[in-house]
Amino acid sequence: MSGTEPGPPAPDAAPELRERLAPVLDLLASDPASLSSVRDRDDAWRVHVVDSLSGLAAVGTPARVADVGAGAGFPGLVLAAALPETRVDLIESVRRKCDFIERAIAAAGLENASVVCERAETWAAADGREAYDVVTARAVGRLSTLAELASPLLVDGGALVAWKGRRDPDEEAELSRAEPRTAMRLERVDAVGEVAGFEHRHLHLVRKVGPTPAGLPRRPGMAKKRPFGS
Repeated sequence: MSGTEPGPPAPDAAPELRERLAPVLDLLASDPASLSSVRDRDDAWRVHVVDSLSGLAAVGTPARVADVGAGAGFPGLVLAAALPETRVDLIESVRRKCDFIERAIAAAGLENASVVCERAETWAAADGREAYDVVTARAVGRLSTLAELASPLLVDGGALVAWKGRRDPDEEAELSRAEPRTAMRLERVDAVGEVAGFEHRHLHLVRKVGPTPAGLPRRPGMAKKRPFGS
């Protein structure tokens, strides 16, 4: 299914989801290599899980999701737990972060999740090229940068769902100017602060509106260093 189709409502208090993600929160609390400063389980549920679930309706029920710049594993781990029929690849280039996510996946038994320990650009030039219905990214870069990274990973018509804070007109204008180079167009912005638990949380849904442009992906790091539209 396409990521545009409404997904299930965010089950922020669903007992089965809490049980499924409990091993992940335990790792955040106790693992010496924990990647989050939020160690308390209740706080981690609110900061990481509830915030991740705020994007569930925007993500929908796709067959494959790529979580770019996965970090400590959010929203990818949460989406994998909430959408057991969806394949979720968590793309992260830092080995110690990959190792932590792999331990979290094993602890929670998330058979539909896996780690891709590569730069997004490297993966998009290989097995990840045009392989995903939805790409997610949670506060890991400017919109134009994320759109460029997402485009070669996405099928035509696929979507980037980006977790951001306050809306930034300059950043959105930069994304618009980058469209000819990325084939990515802002479709809508959802204010989800009340659901996410962060006052200024917004979700940007950016649609791929054509074939992957020639020259994508660029060399690793170029999307951040010299973003299109800037």
